Amino acid sequence: MAGRRLLYVHNAVPYFLSHRLPVARAARRSGWEIHLAAPEPDASDCARLAEEGITFHPLPLTRRGMSPLHELASLWALAWLYRRVQPALIHFVTIKPVLYGGVTARLCGAGPYVATVPGRGWVFTTAAGMRGRCLRRGVRWAYRFALGSRSCRAIFQNPDDRDFFAAESMVRPDQARVVLGSGVDPDRFRPGPRDGARVPRVVFASRMLRDKGVAEFVAAAGRLKAAGVAAEFVLLGSPDPGNPESLDEQALAHWHAEGAVKWWGYRPDMPEILAATDIVCLPTAYGEGVPRILIEAAACGCALIAADRPGCREIVRDGVNGLLVPPRDAGALAHALEMLLADPERCRRMGQAGRERVIDQFTEEKVVVQTLAVYEELNA
Repeated sequence: MAGRRLLYVHNAVPYFLSHRLPVARAARRSGWEIHLAAPEPDASDCARLAEEGITFHPLPLTRRGMSPLHELASLWALAWLYRRVQPALIHFVTIKPVLYGGVTARLCGAGPYVATVPGRGWVFTTAAGMRGRCLRRGVRWAYRFALGSRSCRAIFQNPDDRDFFAAESMVRPDQARVVLGSGVDPDRFRPGPRDGARVPRVVFASRMLRDKGVAEFVAAAGRLKAAGVAAEFVLLGSPDPGNPESLDEQALAHWHAEGAVKWWGYRPDMPEILAATDIVCLPTAYGEGVPRILIEAAACGCALIAADRPGCREIVRDGVNGLLVPPRDAGALAHALEMLLADPERCRRMGQAGRERVIDQFTEEKVVVQTLAVYEELNA
């Protein structure tokens, strides 16, 4: 076994670069040799990995695929990868890598591993009917096996998820750790000047999934526009074709054409956009960990409105740095938006409180320190 060889297994290189790169950089500085296994990215992401000194291994893993032959091929590829790379420690990130990677690691005797579970996902929150019940039964069994090794540590992003997994016997309490989200750089995400003379901006930024509350946001914006409330309502993000809850571009373009909201699609300049935004909404019904967009928005001094759900409650303190509303309730969302839009000073105070909260609990530095401590616990 390589003394300090760390293998990350992920479902998407862009997500790894945006959410996990600070931890990988810190691990490399502390002496780890960094490897990443994920589906093949585009050329620019491959080049960035090379610049970061990360050895990349293509992995035939689809995020939502259910073809038995393809899934078996993914399991075989993982087993072969462990044998070839011989990591001293493996870190699985996101649900499918945790399940497939953890099961394969136990069967192959691959050694210690960390499993980051970023929320419960749609199986435990919105999957319905007979199919949903069957999926939950199978996923519970898979988690119990994947997280059942004595040399496994499971990282959850909020205490509610940790307690849920423990109550369902999917993880032992002594193996569970809580690290609040993936952290942000408060020097990169910071408040900017907000011109009080301009129309306030309200942003919904996420994958364009029904479970995230897109339709409720659009409905709330329509109500407020019809009532004469002056504000700019913006949808930021792209559809996710691999997710059954994804909206298509036609629906988003139709809403844009109707005029209640503007759909800007994917934007790489989020720090600049959020620095000029007044309110960020995420009325999600999805099984979140801690939504990164809410942490980024709070760091930029935005007031927050989010669903009263696990993960969102970790960053939003109701009445302090934002408001919590019931999920799937466009009326409650519209009422919360109307209250904050009518009180710019309250928005400003909430934004200031949110940035203080991020610096206190949600910086990249804190996430890095806590995650490396788990690595050292297993590699001692």
